[in-house]
Amino acid sequence: AYNYAGDPVTAADLKATGAMAALLKDAIKPNMIQTLEGTPVLVHGGPFANIAHGCNSVRATKLAMKLADVAVTEAGFGADLGAEKFFDIKCRKAGLKPAATVIVATVKALKYNGGVPKAELGKENMEALKKGIVNLDKHIENVHKYGVPVIVTLNSFITDTQEEYEFIKKHCEDLGCEFALSNVWAKGGEGGQELADKVLKTLENKKSDFKPLYEDELPLEDKILKIAKEIYGADGVTYDAKAKKELDHITQMGFGSFPVCMAKTQYSLSDDAAKLGRPEGFTINIREVYVDAGAGFVVALTGKVLTMPGLPKVPAAEGIDYDEKEERITGLF
Repeated sequence: AYNYAGDPVTAADLKATGAMAALLKDAIKPNMIQTLEGTPVLVHGGPFANIAHGCNSVRATKLAMKLADVAVTEAGFGADLGAEKFFDIKCRKAGLKPAATVIVATVKALKYNGGVPKAELGKENMEALKKGIVNLDKHIENVHKYGVPVIVTLNSFITDTQEEYEFIKKHCEDLGCEFALSNVWAKGGEGGQELADKVLKTLENKKSDFKPLYEDELPLEDKILKIAKEIYGADGVTYDAKAKKELDHITQMGFGSFPVCMAKTQYSLSDDAAKLGRPEGFTINIREVYVDAGAGFVVALTGKVLTMPGLPKVPAAEGIDYDEKEERITGLF
């Protein structure tokens, strides 16, 4: 929000900082919970990686690093969204240097990127798999741009075949990545043992040389262009007149050194959800730009992306209730 002079309106201007601090007094503390197998987990913040930065809080990550030899944190969606924002926003702001990255893939997703309709993804289709694996290649390349070693894991589905597994495994190993199958959904922690072993092997044998994609001093327009070309594979960037004006205004206000948080569809490397695989010959269109001054980044809205988080047709919340007699929450599992 801006005043009539065009200057940004702050919480201090509204005399709301005290009330906000009171509300955040406890919320700012990470939540310690446990998995069904009793493994400790810190849950603190859950922004979507397509419209926001897609990472948990810095506090939770730093606490995890103090409490364990290895801290694992999630960055949402693909290496074009969550990983890019984790590296270029969170790691930059918090001074974090990741030692390794796990890219989670599925046979179904790779076949879908190879042109297979959703209704037929459960059938073996090696031709489509070979065509769609270029999408995974791009995500691996993206992480390597930051100097971080990669482990690729496949979330296993009952419809997957051994031939599909073997093809993806060899393909990833030929690219210099460790590979593991993940059966955590079916077998719990036991199903993740192979992946854990490969992560430890990578930590022991491969050195991370992490560096962000761009420098703070790079102009905002150049930061956006670098992300579009190097991470998405775009030929260039176009701006709506409104977005260009907003970008200039944000720079004039002194926020030009902020990192950029791109709001983009998670369904494609481009800003068009229909462009699957590894699209080429496209441009990214920026329709709106605004600054999240408190968070410390500039948001650029691309294509037709909506900033309202999406939910499934039947959200899990519909099944959750509170039993007053038993003083017990029901419907969580």
